[in-house]
Amino acid sequence: MTTPTAPHYLFLTTSTREPGHTGNTEWLARQAAAALPAGTAQTWHHLARMNLPHFVDQRHTSGTYAPPEGDMKTLLDATLAATHIVFVAPVYWYSIPSPLKTYLDHWSAWMRVPGLAFKEPMASKTLALVTTSGDRTKAQPMIDSVALCAQFLSMTWGGALWGKGGPPGAVQADAQAMEAASRFLLTPAAA
Repeated sequence: MTTPTAPHYLFLTTSTREPGHTGNTEWLARQAAAALPAGTAQTWHHLARMNLPHFVDQRHTSGTYAPPEGDMKTLLDATLAATHIVFVAPVYWYSIPSPLKTYLDHWSAWMRVPGLAFKEPMASKTLALVTTSGDRTKAQPMIDSVALCAQFLSMTWGGALWGKGGPPGAVQADAQAMEAASRFLLTPAAA
C-alpha cells in the first residue's frame, strides 16, 4: 500500500471510559479535527472497543509474524492509509492508556510481517498527540514517549495538544487549550 498524497487523519481514541461518554481528551480532539479544512478525510477508531489481542514478542524466536486479522487488520490498514496519525489519549498513571500500548506493541509485529512494508511508509507520516490531565507536568512523560515513537520510525512529530482534564467537561473551561485546538492540526509541530 502506498501513502496517500491528500491529507487523511487517523484519530485513535484510547480512553477506557464507558461507551457513550465522551471524555475531555476526545472532546478536545474533536475540536481540533473540526478546524481542519472542509472535506479533509478523517477516520476515527476507539481502541478500547476493538478486539486487540495481546502482543507476543517473537522478535528473538521466530522473528516473523503472520499478517494481522480482524480488528488488528483494520488498524493496520487505517494506519497505512493515513498521512497523519493522532493519538487521542488521556494521561493514565503518567503514561498512555493500555489500548494504545497494545496497538503500539503491534507495530513491532507489523515491521516483521514478511512482504509487508510498514516501517518505510511510516516515515512519510506525521504523529501527533491530544491529551488531557490535571497537570501539564504530569503529562510530560507520556508526551516524551509518543515523541520517541515518532522518532524511532522517522515520522514527523506533530506535537502535543494538552488541555486541563479532570471531571467530564473540565477541558471546556480551558480557554488556552480551546484556542490551541483551533490551530493544532494546521500548524507545524509545537510540543
